[in-house]
Amino acid sequence: MKVLLINGSPNEKGCTHTALSEIAKTLNDEGIETTIYYIGKETITPCRACRACGKIGRCVIKDKVNDFVEYAREFDGYVIGSPVHYGSAAGGIVPFLDRAFFVDYMSGHDSFKHKPGTAIVSARRAGTTATLDQLNKYFQINQMPIISGRYWNMVHGQNPDEVKQDKEGMQNMRILAKNLAYHLKCKEAAQKAGINFIVSI
Repeated sequence: MKVLLINGSPNEKGCTHTALSEIAKTLNDEGIETTIYYIGKETITPCRACRACGKIGRCVIKDKVNDFVEYAREFDGYVIGSPVHYGSAAGGIVPFLDRAFFVDYMSGHDSFKHKPGTAIVSARRAGTTATLDQLNKYFQINQMPIISGRYWNMVHGQNPDEVKQDKEGMQNMRILAKNLAYHLKCKEAAQKAGINFIVSI
């Protein structure tokens, strides 16, 4: 089993990375492979709503989003991480996820469908719950089980050292990871028992 952790912060080794790393470590302890994917600092062009991806199976915009969609399909679960900028998710992660999920859906792959996902956010102080709501919508529209922790999935601090001092926040990252691992193991056991999730409407 493999989990992809997406770092949507412009700072590769900042506060968001610190929280994702704590999740990754706990998942590894549970026997689950992890990869932290950094989206980078380059500008991500928003979706043009041309719907060409439904015909050609790729986005017409030539950047890393197409490569990401192909790469992400091989994973069993997902964690999206973002800092809070002006009360919402970072500017780069939103167009990145908009296009990634739309391309996957329009191309008919449904790669994320029924796979568990969870979002975590990092902030100095406020805007965290609004950002969590924003990120969780990507899972909801793709029929993905949303994994929760014991509290809202957030950490606080202005730098990685301060985030590490947020004991409750870091503890919840570990609890969240254990909950995600449990879900993945239950799903694997169900599949081995011949139980598959099929919806016919």
